[in-house]
Amino acid sequence: MSAVRDLLHPLPEEEARKHKLKRLVQAPNSYFMDVRCQNCHVITTVFSHAQTVVVCSGCQVVLCQPTGGKCRLTDGCAFRKKME
Repeated sequence: MSAVRDLLHPLPEEEARKHKLKRLVQAPNSYFMDVRCQNCHVITTVFSHAQTVVVCSGCQVVLCQPTGGKCRLTDGCAFRKKME
């Protein structure tokens, strides 16, 4: 017997695990975020999948490093996702 599933109203956890093109409503996995420097507290906008090293404009400290997917934030840096 097959399990009964509601295809029009899938669970949010189930949708988050799917590939970005296989979701009910297609959406990207990437986002922009505000990163605050731990030394000078300057806020810099960074792309979540940045492919280059991002440095602080105030004190030249490295804020994040690329990893091939999502970038890795430096320890002590605070961030928040930017909403449209």
